[in-house]
Amino acid sequence: QVQLVESGGGLVQAGGSLRLSCAASGRTFSTYVMGWFRQAPGKEREFVAGISWSGGSTYYADSVKGRFTISRDNAKNTVYLQMNSLKPEDTAVYYCAAKEGYLLRADLKVEHFGSWGQGTQVTVSS
Repeated sequence: QVQLVESGGGLVQAGGSLRLSCAASGRTFSTYVMGWFRQAPGKEREFVAGISWSGGSTYYADSVKGRFTISRDNAKNTVYLQMNSLKPEDTAVYYCAAKEGYLLRADLKVEHFGSWGQGTQVTVSS
């Protein structure tokens, strides 16, 4: 498994931007599909964005498409989530996650990701 540590969360006004980072340990980072999930109070954890090994393919939840961008730097063992035009409904704890295998839309679910970070809080004020 890979160890993951998120950073970059915080408090921002609606319409603002944040960039989350997720640093991974281990030499095999480039072989993992990476994803970002979020969990708001009282709600289930939900998929936000996913990226393939090379970074050439990405998927997004409809709620963030056009506003969020996932990227990765395999040389730095890091995956990013650039969040623009933030809305109060984006408020949640954001988690970085890793899975083995391929980037398949059908697999972009919590149960398919085997490694998780501790989460970072994002709060968007109206």
